Amino acid sequence: MHTRVLTGITTTGTPHLGNYVGAIRPAILASKDPNVDAFYFMADYHALIKSDDAARVEASRLQITATWLAGGLDPGTATFYRQSDIPEVPELMWLLTCVTAKGLLNRAHAYKAAVDRNVETHEDPDAGVTAGLYMYPVLMAADILAFNANKVPVGRDQIQHIEMARDIAQRFNHTYGREFFVMPEAHIEEQVATLPGLDGRKMSKSYDNTIPLFEGGPKVLRDTIMKIVTDSRAPGEPKDTNDSALFTIFKAFASPTETAAFADALRGGIGWGEAKQVLFERLEAEIAPMRERYDALMARPDDMEDILHAGAAKARATAGPLLETLREAVGLRGYRPLVKVADIPSAPAAKAKPPRFASFRDDDGSFRFRLFGTDGEELLLSASFADPKAAGILRQKLSTMGGASAAIESHDDHVALRVDGEIVAKGLPYPDEVARAAAVLRLRSALDALAAAQEA
Repeated sequence: MHTRVLTGITTTGTPHLGNYVGAIRPAILASKDPNVDAFYFMADYHALIKSDDAARVEASRLQITATWLAGGLDPGTATFYRQSDIPEVPELMWLLTCVTAKGLLNRAHAYKAAVDRNVETHEDPDAGVTAGLYMYPVLMAADILAFNANKVPVGRDQIQHIEMARDIAQRFNHTYGREFFVMPEAHIEEQVATLPGLDGRKMSKSYDNTIPLFEGGPKVLRDTIMKIVTDSRAPGEPKDTNDSALFTIFKAFASPTETAAFADALRGGIGWGEAKQVLFERLEAEIAPMRERYDALMARPDDMEDILHAGAAKARATAGPLLETLREAVGLRGYRPLVKVADIPSAPAAKAKPPRFASFRDDDGSFRFRLFGTDGEELLLSASFADPKAAGILRQKLSTMGGASAAIESHDDHVALRVDGEIVAKGLPYPDEVARAAAVLRLRSALDALAAAQEA
């Protein structure tokens, strides 16, 4: 039985070490479990609650997407999308809002903290409090319930939101007399639930105590690690590992053997400066290969856009039917049969001119053809055929097969197409697996467009 796991990261800043250790890395590891159905998203609607800086939100969406992919997330296995690409989420939020008790929202930690701060400074209790902040728990419930997630990895400060999602789901189920929603459970990785920042408090952008993950390269990483606050014990004096941010961060990246050796060095009196250098070298060993992939991805935003569009289509195929059921349940019934989400074209390419073939004859006299996308990108180059009729038969087969039934795979650094067990065409070389994954999506879309043109 598959367990659906859902998590998101708010797109309000550059990913830091705490984001990676506390959320991204465990989520990527979980997605590799064949029993996990992973739904991971950029929480860009939530970002608007926290920031009105459009450029910051835009940049953060790109950086966080690249971070997940550089960290090893397989978009072919996980459902990877932007929250704002799923219109079913805000629609569900409204349906849930209509059954959510105001008293429940009054008890939300973030809202109460804002009110308490105002009261302490003798302001109006709701001064500066937006409806977005107040409704945040309902939007988070919609994120979870739109996909009926079983488990939601969160930090301890987010457990209340999962409990509120359960309360809201139960109220909706009770009001409309059916078990529309499963009850999500909070999932916490105890050993990585909270990573300390430079000052020992939880690593957080709001405390300005973060350690960058990729931005600035190894120099900025090292310079920031050197700023970690330590006690005044001099070299030669034993260091306490129990209350050391330095040791806690090292432990989050190291093996048990490495951790034990580092603990022995601290207790043996290693100087803090030398200990920080050891921490930097251990982090850089894990981060450097990911940083290289991250930089390559940031230079190819189109590949990430293709992956996110495909992820959104996959996510909507799950959320759409549920929303149709919920509309029926609450009385928002249409007067004619509803259009199914699956019937709605998922990509704008269907409205553009169709992909095209270009046949040619090689210098050796054999016949080949290329398949170009709607934007002119070369997607496939066929194998050589001595008989032009054989090339024509393959072209016709590609024109009708559609993307879903095509046997497309990675072959060395290329995308390859198999027909009847044989590789009959290859794409151009791509620099890494993410670029190849994006190319596969574009190829499947082109084959779908060709098939649709044949049926028209």
